[in-house]
Amino acid sequence: MKKLVIGILAHVDAGKTTLSESMLYTSGSIRHLGRVDNKDAYLDNNAMERERGITIFSKQAEFSWKDMAITLLDTPGHVDFSAEMERTLKVLDYAVLVISGADGVQGHTRTLWRLLKLYQVPVFLFINKMDQPGADKEALLWEIKEHLDSNCIDFTQEQNEGFYEEAAMCEEAAMEKFLSEGSLASNDLAQMIAKRELFPCYFGSALKVQGVEELLDGLYEYGRTPQYPDKFGAKIFKIAREEQGNRLTYLKVTGGTLRVKDMLNGKAGEEEWAEKVNQIRIYSGEKYEAVSEAAAGTVCAVTGLTKTYPGEGLGIEEESILPVLEPVRSVKMVLPGEVPVAVMLPKLKQLEEENPELHIVYREETGEIIVKLMGEVQLEILQKLIKERYGVVAEFGEEKIIYKETIRNTVEGVGHFEPLRHYAEVHLLLEPGERGSGLCFQTDCSEDILDKNWQRLILTHLAEREHKGVLTGSAITDMKITVVSGRAHPKHTEGGDFRQATYRAVRQGLMEADSVLLEPYYAFRLEIPEECLGRAMHDMEQRNSRMDAPQIENGMALLTGSGPVSKLSDYQKELNTYAKGRGKFFCTLQGYEVCQNQDEVVEAIGYQPEADLYNTSDSVFCAHGAGYLVPWYEVKEHMHMPSVLEEDGGTKEERIKVHRPGVVEDWVDTDEIDAILEKTFYANRQEGKRKNGVVRKRKAENNAPTVRTYHKPEKLERYLLVDGYNVIYAWKDLHELAEVNLDGARGKLQDILCNYQGIFGGEVIVVFDAYRLTGHKTEQLDYHNIHIVFTKEAETADQYIERFAHEHHNHYDVTVATSDGLEQMIIRGQDCKLISAREFEQEVKRANSTMWDNYRNGQNIF
Repeated sequence: MKKLVIGILAHVDAGKTTLSESMLYTSGSIRHLGRVDNKDAYLDNNAMERERGITIFSKQAEFSWKDMAITLLDTPGHVDFSAEMERTLKVLDYAVLVISGADGVQGHTRTLWRLLKLYQVPVFLFINKMDQPGADKEALLWEIKEHLDSNCIDFTQEQNEGFYEEAAMCEEAAMEKFLSEGSLASNDLAQMIAKRELFPCYFGSALKVQGVEELLDGLYEYGRTPQYPDKFGAKIFKIAREEQGNRLTYLKVTGGTLRVKDMLNGKAGEEEWAEKVNQIRIYSGEKYEAVSEAAAGTVCAVTGLTKTYPGEGLGIEEESILPVLEPVRSVKMVLPGEVPVAVMLPKLKQLEEENPELHIVYREETGEIIVKLMGEVQLEILQKLIKERYGVVAEFGEEKIIYKETIRNTVEGVGHFEPLRHYAEVHLLLEPGERGSGLCFQTDCSEDILDKNWQRLILTHLAEREHKGVLTGSAITDMKITVVSGRAHPKHTEGGDFRQATYRAVRQGLMEADSVLLEPYYAFRLEIPEECLGRAMHDMEQRNSRMDAPQIENGMALLTGSGPVSKLSDYQKELNTYAKGRGKFFCTLQGYEVCQNQDEVVEAIGYQPEADLYNTSDSVFCAHGAGYLVPWYEVKEHMHMPSVLEEDGGTKEERIKVHRPGVVEDWVDTDEIDAILEKTFYANRQEGKRKNGVVRKRKAENNAPTVRTYHKPEKLERYLLVDGYNVIYAWKDLHELAEVNLDGARGKLQDILCNYQGIFGGEVIVVFDAYRLTGHKTEQLDYHNIHIVFTKEAETADQYIERFAHEHHNHYDVTVATSDGLEQMIIRGQDCKLISAREFEQEVKRANSTMWDNYRNGQNIF
């Protein structure tokens, strides 16, 4: 028995659902012919669908015609729910594209045609509403050939020599056969249809069930069941939940047989899963039949799977390509005060899972929930879904346009990640791509330079996240990113190291590139009374739109073109005002094009790429056993692998002169300790010269204020002395550890100081008391990149530090970390810098946050 999976697609209001009803009625599957306007359509069974009179969720129906079993998938026609339709295309054997005889080929019809070509789905066309006045068969067929494909042939005409000749012109082998035999066999036509070389057209009225039987006969005669392999395979195209909350995975079996209790395997992100099939359901409308097995070619819903996602392939099937149609608007969701974000977010993710056109983004840094969607209708549906399912009344802020970014020139991005005991360097070639090409990742690197496994890992990291541009923080697109070089360490490299190096390489390249802002464009179709044409053309010109030459017929004007979504999204309201309800405005997402007011948008958004620590362009290098940060404009001066692009000349200073932060020249402020010293240590001096260029003079007899004159200090080698036990007992974590294991506390402090040394940039000495140990001599040790001192018998750490400060304050830039009050005054008396133990703890945390925490992207950097 022949078995086909057929999808019904159309522009909104073309009669798609009505045709589905008529096919079910004609086949005898339903006894009553439902209607959308009567709110009793068999497939539009959701309350919101019946209320609005549109299809929101794709539906499945099973029926037979002659000895052919058909699975019918009715898809949404409204542009806001295009992703719901698009994911269904992946499981179709054939599509029936419905075109309104009253409206002809509309903007969304062209979008559907492009998608059908992309997914290589054979197409039958049904031109509906031919019973309406003005429907001209010949004119419609010409328009279809002109705007869709010249190989669209009228299959309702008599199949004579003229018909066969027209069909034969669609394919060279068919033409040779026609010339030799004078006709074409049914199987010849079927093969041409299956290979998308021929597109049959049928005319009729779905509402009056005219031409429907002919369409079914055409599917029966020219449709061919695909050949499926013996090994199991399945394509997942939809996730849903029934009223009881059971999760349903909708799939098409594309090989072998699926049975209840089968164990299926897959991968969710980096996590592999194995789950058992509990139930197999074959739906038809709201009802379903539970079966024990599903053969190849069956579309069914499966329970028991919790980690599946639309587009996933099971068994021999690979993951499908990402949807072409993406959201173009975003809004901020505002939850009631009593509803915590942490509680609501998982529920919203469930809705996102079920509705691929809905994107939920949680911005951890601001605690905001951002919803990305296609349009207003989708937003209203989402609001109702949240209320009905979870009892939460969510509000939404002002809609914003979703921009994207690309580049004009080719650059090499370099990312290096080398904190202590980690290593990875990645070189990426970033090249501009054609408009609408998206992101393409590839590798062109010798395995002698970087092992193939590391190259594959880099490609994985490139594809696993959305990379932000540097103009507005919008997602990048229309680029080819090629792995051209890199390096790993035989011992210290881990997978997470290449993740960090890859992310940094992308951003470093973007910072050097000439970036371009892109905005979404609509293709529009404007139908207006002839007398309103001048106003409409002026409006479109003011909205930065491009227009084709207008067409005028029977007092009505047709204007087509394209323009920015930001300018056209609210035009219908204005049209209703001046056209007095007689105008129609249809918009279909065309894609992204160069933003015409880039500077204005960039300034309004105010994105600061160097302040975005979650998407850093800087790199981490290592010296003396500790990691240190290198800003993006200096990375290529430190990288370990040579550049694959020739240097463009210009000095390092010329490249970074506008990016290097200015040097702040300042003197050290006095504090209470200085006030005490002024009254004691410096009391008998006529004039005391302090370190760092600060000259202090005693107040004059008339109590004139102290004069401070700045002189640029001589650059001296830096030393940091840490009173070890003083710091340990001042820091809560170390104090608690010391109560249990003092050696462990010392070791932890030493490790902390090793990392901090890379940021401090000078010599670090940590001093521990050993004065109670009889006969102990001063012990000096090197631990990685710092120095450790255990004092001699009868000498405290305070004494050692004070002696060091006294002997070296004129030769080195000395800073002491301690909270000992007496020691603080002595240190300041030696003109050394001072930081308390608690202030030092905050400084270390800030430094570590800069090097580690702020460079995480929601996961451990290791």
